[in-house]
Amino acid sequence: MKNRKTNIILSILVLVLIAWMVKGTFTQPGIENLKSGFQEVAHYRNENNTGPIQNVFSVTVKDTISTEMITFGNFQPHHKGGTTKVYFFMEGTEVPTKLTSGKLNFDPKFNSSCVALYEKSAMGNVSLTKAPFQ
Repeated sequence: MKNRKTNIILSILVLVLIAWMVKGTFTQPGIENLKSGFQEVAHYRNENNTGPIQNVFSVTVKDTISTEMITFGNFQPHHKGGTTKVYFFMEGTEVPTKLTSGKLNFDPKFNSSCVALYEKSAMGNVSLTKAPFQ
């Protein structure tokens, strides 16, 4: 009788623990929880799977809150040894829809519309530069 009671209590504890982990898995915060209204316009990823992988994004925002831009950038894919760049543009301005690799990732005519640049280096260092082309 005592052994059966212990098994029931342990079973209930295991079920509660599993339910707690499943709830935590499906209720993680994401991009949709950010308040600045991020909208991805374009994405570029080089095809080199053996060397450094470069991810470049152009994104529109409704508000330029620095902490939210860094959080959005941290949600983007990043690979060891690669770089991730996110160019932020105000909603309603001209935004590049075609991105390329290298130092210049889009046509320079869009430079004046860019309000911020998030970069994550190969070593994982994060930086946010406001008005990167001014």
